Amino acid sequence: MSMEFIEALSEIERDKGISKDVLIEAIEAALISSYKRNFNTAQNVRVDVNQTTGQIKVYARKTIVEEVLDPRLEISLEAARSINPHYQLEDIAEIEVTPRDFGRIAAQTAKQVVTQRIREAERGLIYHAFVDKEQDIVTGIVQRMDQRNLYVDLGKVEAALPLTELMPTDKFKQGDRVKSYITKVENTSKGPQIILSRTHPGLLKRLFELEVPEIFDGTVEIRSVAREAGFRSKIAVYSRNDEVDPVGSCVGQKGVRVQTIVMELKGEKIDIVRWSEAIDEYVANALSPSKVLEVIVFEAEKMARVIVPDYQLSLAIGIKGQNARLAAKLTGWKIDIKTFCHALIRAC
Repeated sequence: MSMEFIEALSEIERDKGISKDVLIEAIEAALISSYKRNFNTAQNVRVDVNQTTGQIKVYARKTIVEEVLDPRLEISLEAARSINPHYQLEDIAEIEVTPRDFGRIAAQTAKQVVTQRIREAERGLIYHAFVDKEQDIVTGIVQRMDQRNLYVDLGKVEAALPLTELMPTDKFKQGDRVKSYITKVENTSKGPQIILSRTHPGLLKRLFELEVPEIFDGTVEIRSVAREAGFRSKIAVYSRNDEVDPVGSCVGQKGVRVQTIVMELKGEKIDIVRWSEAIDEYVANALSPSKVLEVIVFEAEKMARVIVPDYQLSLAIGIKGQNARLAAKLTGWKIDIKTFCHALIRAC
């Protein structure tokens, strides 16, 4: 190697943040393996890279003994003292054994090591950049698709969006921009692996956080989210400030805030309900847009019996039970919906 190579290592240290000492240690370790492989030797060796000149030397390390049984690993005291008169028995003597053409092998090995370390460092930087974005929203460009995934270019890395994590209304093609939620970031042997989702409830929550300033600054809090992606969602909100309407803040003037989110979710219907500490009130709100006459709470079973007007039953239950199912997910309570007439007959 040369001084230019040492200077290049210093430049890599400045640009990539990889310590020059670490690189040189890795190069020396790789050169030991290269020496043993290329020169078919089993002897114990040390490689030294001079950080000033770039010069490389290989030293055989041998134990000083009275009687030499294995010349590859041992050296006599007399022979050792011809190198250095201060050597004693059981010391380790170092004898330079640098091959004549070792420079070519060293340059090639060093280049491979540095390239590999730069790649590992860049992967590490990407991983640390995206692991902090786990459970956050990213926007990327669809690059390609196979039978299992859409592959999305996020700039520094390609992420996988499983087809199972697409909404039924999603239709993407190569070159389309897609906004997704990061569900998992892993550091694998092949580099960072980032998994995306368009169906996760967290996507809806983060969209509201981005769109509604009152949520972003903490005045309004999202307490719960229930979602059947592509069809309908419910979100329960609470205001820390009595003067701020949490539902109105999320809807926005003339519905502009919620409509922006609905458009991003390809027409998914969103019910925004007021969270309440009183479970009867909360359950009634969760069944919106249905009107509720009464909620009877059974604490032990964590179940609520809801009485609705006869004409509101189908609205309360929803298509294929969707409204009731989402309300149950949102509140965490079992919900039994009865009409007023049915409840009256039962009472009689």
